[in-house]
Amino acid sequence: MKVLLDTNVVLDLLLARKPFVDEARAIFVLVENQEIEGYLCATSVTTLHYLIEKGTDKTEADEIIGMLLGLFGVAPVTHEVLSDASVRNGGDYEDSVIYTSAERMHLDFIITRDKKGFSSSRISVLSPKAFLALFETKSTGML
Repeated sequence: MKVLLDTNVVLDLLLARKPFVDEARAIFVLVENQEIEGYLCATSVTTLHYLIEKGTDKTEADEIIGMLLGLFGVAPVTHEVLSDASVRNGGDYEDSVIYTSAERMHLDFIITRDKKGFSSSRISVLSPKAFLALFETKSTGML
């Protein structure tokens, strides 16, 4: 199962945002244990570095990004992804870029707390809570 985490889910863990941190942590554990294949969009990585560095310093931002890149694959952002995203752009170009990069990678799910930004997605878009429930159901053979 291949999933792309939206930037907000990663920030939930890094910033320990309540009440979302526990669900984000559970998804990170699934990635770390190789129970699912996790991806980040390339634009999310740059955004995360920028936000982390603003809150700490470059060294810490580099270390955290290094840790993330050790856990997650990266869905690339190419000229074609940016062009396609601009055509598909509903209300949010950033979400369109994330969706388009995930689609090009043939990923199974986008996990986000901002589902409205992905309303026309042909990839299943789930909240962290809904994804964890689905994963639990699949892993116990209840589906």
